[in-house]
Amino acid sequence: MNRRYLRPLVAAALSSCLVPVAMGRGLQTPPSSLHWYKGNTHTHTLNSDGDSTPDDVVRWYREHGYQFLVLTDHNYQTRVAELNALHGAEERFLVVKGEEVTSRAGGKPIHVNGLDANRGIGAQSGAADSTVFDVLQRSVNAIRSASGVPHINHPNFEWALTTEDLSRVRDCKLFEIFNGHPEVNNLGGGGAPGLEEIWDRLLSDGTLVYGIAVDDAHVFKKPGDPMVSGPGRGWVVVRAARLETRALLDAMERGDFYASTGVVLDSLDVTAKSMTVSVKAIASSKYRIQFIGRGGRVLSEVPDASATYAFTGSEGYVRAKVIESNGRFAWIQPVIVGRF
Repeated sequence: MNRRYLRPLVAAALSSCLVPVAMGRGLQTPPSSLHWYKGNTHTHTLNSDGDSTPDDVVRWYREHGYQFLVLTDHNYQTRVAELNALHGAEERFLVVKGEEVTSRAGGKPIHVNGLDANRGIGAQSGAADSTVFDVLQRSVNAIRSASGVPHINHPNFEWALTTEDLSRVRDCKLFEIFNGHPEVNNLGGGGAPGLEEIWDRLLSDGTLVYGIAVDDAHVFKKPGDPMVSGPGRGWVVVRAARLETRALLDAMERGDFYASTGVVLDSLDVTAKSMTVSVKAIASSKYRIQFIGRGGRVLSEVPDASATYAFTGSEGYVRAKVIESNGRFAWIQPVIVGRF
């Protein structure tokens, strides 16, 4: 992952800030110019192993309240210009080109999404004796060399990627902490950690990485079937100045977004002193908001739809999780607090 040893920083200079700040470049965008955009960064079409055309897939997301979609077929970059001409509209909907760089090593699948790369990447399996980590890093490097943004997919799919593998990866800031496919083992088991536990292990060991939720949808023709990889299960909501590819991806790489399986935030405010999370509450639901720090420890839990956590300076990092009474979640990105 993007290896950065956690050190004293003003929390507002990192993820999910009211005023986004790029590392080392100062204030970038006034808060009045920022907007929230809902999107999915992992889905499939007939161009690989999906069951629907790119046109039908884009139509589903546009008609279900998303503002952007990345098409990520296996080792295939779908052209999006015609799709944007047909479905896109300024500040309403955007299709982003992508590819799921799909490789294997040691009998394990290594899948890394390349968002907005300037060319197709293809499998990066390499030599016969390549390790899982070798191929993982090679995939990230290939995506970066094509000016793309990588995110590492479903680490527990076939139990392919370990925490150690992920902690060694360089130049990758994003990985999936929720994937809507029914066979990716989000929660771990049998002694293997779940994806949130992996996230906290990485953060606690000094690896700053942001967690995303995705559909990994393949099946659009069996709506409501929980045993297939259908759409609408996980997404990100990105805070950016405009609905434009690089504005969205830059915001994600600085952590200015939250991930969700159904919880919608009303507001999110991170300052040098505190983090405040407010949910757009559903009347029939109840909520708990957890603030989580080093070691995955719950620092505070508030049984309400709005909560503020005041930093003490000793947490190492603070991230938040919203738990809705019907099993929906939202994850707010970590900010660095204090010294490790």
